[in-house]
Amino acid sequence: QVQLVESGGGLVQAGGSLRLSCAVSGRTFSRRGMGWFRQAPGKEREFVAAISWSGGLTRYADSVKGRFTISRDNAKNTAYLQMNSLKSEDAAVYYCAAGRGSDYYTTNDGYDYWGQGTQVTVSS
Repeated sequence: QVQLVESGGGLVQAGGSLRLSCAVSGRTFSRRGMGWFRQAPGKEREFVAAISWSGGLTRYADSVKGRFTISRDNAKNTAYLQMNSLKSEDAAVYYCAAGRGSDYYTTNDGYDYWGQGTQVTVSS
């Protein structure tokens, strides 16, 4: 069974940093792009960042560009999201997802496996 498990969320002050991790079980990680999405209360889930299976291609939402960095370690079956200069509007539940193929994808339908989410709270 495929599982994606996020970790690293928590409470941080505005301007601070967090690093989210997404551990993927099985061979699903291989040859799949990975993505991070987030959902704030009362809002739809939105794209944050994505990375191709090789790690050579990345894509970011405009709202996080220059502050967040997505990466992956294929040997560890793990994807990461480094979040710096956090703002109150970054507070949300963050989800990682495994893509349908090796490319990066910026919409929900590009992914077929999802984690359970990790909460990020930003205090001002």
